[in-house]
Formats: sequence, structure tokens, C-alpha cells
Amino acid sequence: MSSVVPEHGRHLAPTLFTREMLLAAAGAACRKLSPAHMIKSPVMAIVWLGTVLAILITLAGIGDLRFGVMVSLLLLITVLFGNFAEAIAEARGRGQAASLRRARKDLVARRLQDWQGPSHLDATKESQVPAGLLQVGDHVRVSAGELVPADGEIIHGLATINESAVTGESAPVLREAGTDRSGVIGGTKVLSDDIVVRVTAPAGHSFLDRMIALVEGANRQKTPNELALTLLLAAMTLTFLLVCATLPLIAGFVDMHVDPLMLIALLVCLIPTTIGGLLPAIGIAGMNRALAANVLAKSGKAVEVAGDVDVLLLDKTGTITFGDRQATKFFPMAGVDPSQLRDAAYLASMADPTPEGKSILKLAREQGSALQEPEQLVAHAFSAHTRMSGVDVGTRQLRKGAGDAIARYVQAHGGQVPVELSSRVEQVARSGATPLVVAEGAHVLGVIALSDVVKHGVKERFARMRALGIRTVMITGDNPLTAAAIAAEAGVDDYLAEARPEDKLARIRSEQAQGRLVAMVGDGTNDAPALAQADVGLAMNSGTQAAKEAGNMVDLDSDPTKLLQVVEVGKQQLMTRGALTTFSLANDVSKYFAILPALFAAQLPAMANLDLMRLSSPANAILAALIFNALIIPALIPLALRGVRLRPASATVLLRNNMLVYGLGGLLLPFVAIKAIDLLLFATLGA
Repeated sequence: MSSVVPEHGRHLAPTLFTREMLLAAAGAACRKLSPAHMIKSPVMAIVWLGTVLAILITLAGIGDLRFGVMVSLLLLITVLFGNFAEAIAEARGRGQAASLRRARKDLVARRLQDWQGPSHLDATKESQVPAGLLQVGDHVRVSAGELVPADGEIIHGLATINESAVTGESAPVLREAGTDRSGVIGGTKVLSDDIVVRVTAPAGHSFLDRMIALVEGANRQKTPNELALTLLLAAMTLTFLLVCATLPLIAGFVDMHVDPLMLIALLVCLIPTTIGGLLPAIGIAGMNRALAANVLAKSGKAVEVAGDVDVLLLDKTGTITFGDRQATKFFPMAGVDPSQLRDAAYLASMADPTPEGKSILKLAREQGSALQEPEQLVAHAFSAHTRMSGVDVGTRQLRKGAGDAIARYVQAHGGQVPVELSSRVEQVARSGATPLVVAEGAHVLGVIALSDVVKHGVKERFARMRALGIRTVMITGDNPLTAAAIAAEAGVDDYLAEARPEDKLARIRSEQAQGRLVAMVGDGTNDAPALAQADVGLAMNSGTQAAKEAGNMVDLDSDPTKLLQVVEVGKQQLMTRGALTTFSLANDVSKYFAILPALFAAQLPAMANLDLMRLSSPANAILAALIFNALIIPALIPLALRGVRLRPASATVLLRNNMLVYGLGGLLLPFVAIKAIDLLLFATLGA
């Protein structure tokens, strides 16, 4: 079975039903008749128990044989249809898992022995080992044309990688050591260059293994909302069970006899069998819809919580913008020769492995710099604490970083910050670029403009989030002016500038303390604490392993606006469950008017006034209600799997529409359907 069909290199949602899927689900529905499985759903367990009792009563020869056989058969069909709804949802998940499993192969890895760093790569010995024997911390070498043997982080080199086996995206992606795009997934193919990968996941616990287990339903746990609804349905079922159990005693006081088969039919039609049969399918389908959007949800709870999110926090670089900031211009301070700033920026970036650092080298070379790497060079890496980086060349101390960080550095070395620096930084920031200040010792030399580009379509998607009642907040390490320019261009509601990792965490906790549900989107290691703290943490697949482990969702497309689809899937799941619950409870009311008169009208003539449908006979009324009760479950399976259509609207409007369509519809449909089935039964079986 093919569950996904590639089109323009992207995954599409699985076909709703295929012949193979239906056959597999039918077999699974029969296997689910075991008591161990049925007890997991209180409502369907009662229907299953009623089926067993009806069969025993019929075999004992109590009552009309033909009626007993038909009631028993209809009850069995009701149970099977309830199991079938769950089985068809699971079959769709297994179809998605099959396409993922094809990405796993018996790979052989080139494990490096005694890895001592890139400078010793050529002299490092390699050994061929099965990928399944790799351990966390092992180093493997992967060249162009080879498959990545295990999940890991690139620690040396850069390469273009084909991730279509996982994401369905045919366009290759760039992965590079020392960046927030260093994570690689086992089973993906290296298309160019040579990389060294440090293994981060043991065999059997890889990204693909977890995806396969999740979509097959092995790790699916009921969400809090689903658990609450299950308890409600169990309480209702217990209440009606007690009512039906006491009816024969009450009837005995007025010399009435209650047919046990009719009593069982009454119980089955009283309890909310429709939602009871569809509830597992709705939960499974929610996770499947998330995966169809190329989002791996680590639990059904994550999908459902996304439907109630109030605030969305997004890291700017690589999330709202492409993140590949490029140096576009040098702005020297008054009295500083442009070549002096150019060469100082070149030297300060020689040990900088980031795309920004490389772009500074490129711009300096384009403007005529011909410096060679000095023999004595001490690198100072960027840190979130210092917010600057640079090198020491002999007695020269060259630094580049945020304006306030460089100002403190210069003052600490006894220098004065030029008056024009703030206006120059403001000028660059107002243009939407990021100002990077360059200094040598106690002297500020100038500013580098790093330009970034907002991703296409984010403004429109943020507007849709606003329509769904979600406030968007951009988080960035840029200065407030740059942050304001990017925020305005992207269309976010608020921003947090010059943010450190602890600032992101504090903002999330502040929002949560005010009773809001917070979603966080990020891709870097410094985003990991915030992703873990957020109610919904969506990590980019292109990001680091730490980010992917911290989040409870992973976007395989690395598209930050994908959270909009996740939110819609979550809201759709909540609305679908609510709509079908409303429908189930409403059509139970109609079934009362079919069965209660059939039970008591012969002995209590006044009960005939409740027979609004004027059904042909008590037996036909019972059979018609049971047939409708059984058929409505498979009829609603497509809606449970696809979900209720989501339109941006207020909670009041959604509730009103829900009651009108599914409440009123659930009340009226059984009257029409049961009457039509009764007429058909009368024409076929007679009164």
C-alpha cells in the first residue's frame, strides 16, 4: 500500500481509504473483540457484554428466535464497526510508517578510531561496522553518495543532504558543523562533500524508529481532554446501566414483563455508542494529520494542547528570517581608513565558522583584502554571555559583536566610545540589518551591516494566527531597532530584543504565570531550555539535536510558520471530538422515542403517545434503532479521520455552529432514518 504520493517533492495526506487498508482494518476489528482490548473503552465494553448476553439468551431459547438472532447480530455488528473505526485509523498510521520504514536499510558505517580532531582526519584509522552496532559518541565519516548511518551532529565539514526519505522534500539541504543546522538523520543521503558525524542516538532509538513507533500508535497515550471525555462517557454508561438493571424490578411492581433482549437493546441505544466507537479513531487521526503536515508529534497531548495555544514565541534567526545573514557593507568611524576597518574585520572573522563570519571574509576579499592567516592567532569564540567574538594576533586584540558589548569592551581597555557610533548603529538597524561593531583594543573602528531576509509568506500566516486568537512574539539577540524593523516586516505582535537564553525562558514562564498556553519555535541549542519549558515546543528538523530532543514536536520541513498548521490540527481535533460528542448525545435522545414506546406501549397504553414516529411494531422499532445505531458509526468514520473543517471564528460562534449543525442534526436525523428503516423492515419482514 502506498500511503503517500510524492508531488513536487512533498508528502501528501494519505488516501482516506484503499482496498488493502479496508481489508487490514476488517481483520483488526475482529481481533479487537478480545476482552483485554474491549475493556479499554467502557462504552464499547458494555455493548460487547450486551452482545454476549444476547447470544446466550438466544441460544437458551428465551423469546422469539428470529428476533433474538437479529438483535445479537446487530449488536455484534455495532461492536465490530466501533473496532473498525479505530482499526482504519491505525491502518492509515501503519501506511505512513511503511513509507518511513523504507528509509531504513542495513547500513555499514565507517567508524573512526580514536578521533582527535579535523587536523588528524587523514591519519585517523577507519573500520567498517554495521550501523546497528554504533554507540552514542562514536564518530563516523560519510562521503558523497553514502547514507548517514545514524542520527548525529556534524562536527567537521559541510555537505548537501537529501532528506526526502524522511521529509518528502526533494530539494537538498545544507548541513554544516558549528551551526544550528548541524543535525543529520540516519537514512538520509549525503550528496556532496565529506563530513564527520558524532552519533547521538543508539540503535533502535533513532529519529526514524521513534517516528515509526508513533505513527503505528504504539506510543499513543490518551490526552487529558480525551481522558476526561472517557470518564464522562463511563459515568453516563454506568448511570444508564443502573437504570436498565432496575427497570425489571420496577416493572414487576405493576405486573409488567420486560423482554431481556429489548432491555439490552435499550441500554445499547441509551449509552453514547457513537462517540464511544469513534473516540480512539479521532485521537489517532489527529497525530496522523500532524504527520501528514510533516510534523512529528511526540505525543497526542502535544497536538491537542496546540489547539489551545494563546501565545507563540519565535526565534528570529532561521525561524522568521532565513538566518543566513550576509555582510553587505562596512561603515568606518570618522578618521578610520576603510581599509583598516576591512582588514580588522577580516582578521576578527578568521576563526569564526558561522555563515556570518564567512560572509565577512568574502566581503573583505571582494573589497581588496589580501591578508594571510597569521601564525600566532588566538581565537575567542562567541558566547551568549559576552555577545562578541574575535582573535588575538600578537599584541593586537580584535573583536566584533553587539554595540553595547563592544562599548563595554572598549571602555574596559581605557578607550572612549565615539559619539557617532550610536547614530551609525541606529542607521544600520533602522534599515533592517544587524549592526556588528568592530574594535581593536581601546578603539572602535566601525560597523558591519549584516542583512537578513524575512521568509516569504510569514506575514500572511501570522495574520491568520491573529485571527485564531494567537499572539506572536519574536525573540532575537538583535538590538531593539533591528528587532523593531524585522518585527514590522514580519507582522508579529510583539518582540523581545537582545534576548539571552535565560530571557526566553523567563518570558515563557511569565506568560504561563498569567494562565496562558505558550508555544515556542526554535532550532538552536540555546533554544532548548525554552522549547522544553513551553507547553508546545516545535523544533526545526534542520536544527541541533539538543533542540529536537527538547521540543515535543519536530517540523520535518523546518518551516517556522508550520506551527499554524499544528495549531489548526489541534483545534480541528478538539472541534471534531466536540462535534461528534454533541451529535452522539443528540441522536440518543431520538432513539429513546423509538425504543421506550416499544418496550411499554402494549402494557401501558399512555406510552403510545411517545411513539412520535408511529413505527410498525415494537420488534421493528427495536431493530430499526439498532440498525441506525450500528450504521451511524462507519458513516461518521470519514469525518473522524478528516476532522471538522476549521474556520477562524470566536468560541461563541464555533459553539453556536456546533449546536446547530451537530446538535440539531443529531436530533433530527435519527427520526428520519429510523422511520425509513422501519418502513423497509415492515416491507421485508412484516409487522
